[in-house]
Amino acid sequence: MPSAFYPHQSNPLSQYPQAWERASKVKLLVLDVDGVLTNGQVLIGADGKESLKAFDIQDGLGIKLLEQCGIPTAIITGRNSPMVLARCNELGIKHVHMGIENKAIALEQVLNALSLKHADCAVMGDDWPDLKMMKKAGLTACPAQGHEAVKNSVHFVTNRMGGYSAVRELCDLILKAQNRYEELLNQARH
Repeated sequence: MPSAFYPHQSNPLSQYPQAWERASKVKLLVLDVDGVLTNGQVLIGADGKESLKAFDIQDGLGIKLLEQCGIPTAIITGRNSPMVLARCNELGIKHVHMGIENKAIALEQVLNALSLKHADCAVMGDDWPDLKMMKKAGLTACPAQGHEAVKNSVHFVTNRMGGYSAVRELCDLILKAQNRYEELLNQARH
């Protein structure tokens, strides 16, 4: 299991030549939950219901930093979870779609609500149910442990696994490509 104390490393962009340019145009981040914001494990309690979800704190800060730069985040997930809703409320994520079978339709709804185009969004998913919503996105990404079919179809694969700062790695890429990273880092230092 990865340690939360490993220093953050960005993927070498030479591996993903389209990622930088595409990240520079992102106006919306769209995330799946299980396997992206979490490690993908579903913990079932004695009552037969999902009992816990663990979220990475660095992912949360990355989402908040994007929001500071005017880039909102949307959640589109196949499962219904009060833990996801609580985390989204905590992070100020307003576009939350849970229990979604066809994620591409939910993405259309979010894009319409924000008057954005597919080319304006970055989508991070990890498995087959995410492929349709990733199909037309301007930037697509997958955590390191994502399914091979997804990893083979995206613009960027993170070094980090879902639930272990993979989302932060994507957020940092977007911030760097849009020349906002150093400014925000300097603000954090002073």
